[in-house]
Amino acid sequence: MSTTTLYRPLGSNELALIEASGWKAFPPRLPEQPIFYPVTNLAYARQITKEWNVPAKGIGHVVRFAVDSAYLERFPVQNVGGAIHDELWVPAEELEEFNAHIVGVIELIETYRG
Repeated sequence: MSTTTLYRPLGSNELALIEASGWKAFPPRLPEQPIFYPVTNLAYARQITKEWNVPAKGIGHVVRFAVDSAYLERFPVQNVGGAIHDELWVPAEELEEFNAHIVGVIELIETYRG
């Protein structure tokens, strides 16, 4: 099976929920969050963490994880700005299925503080 590495910038609350899952799943989205958006590259994840999460919460984290590439074909890459601003848009109601296609564990790779 071929896998694709993705990244997710997140705050401490989401990180705690991922840890509680045994590093296997992302938590359900909140009602005001209709889309789960992993990003396709580390540079973009770092940018979101440093420019948005740290100023808003004083801390931000970046996780890395692999997903079955064939499954990901259903989610076209969305560019939301600059050259590195690529992400996937996974509808909130499909997050449980998305989690089932994660290969291995979700890894905490970086933490930034304000």
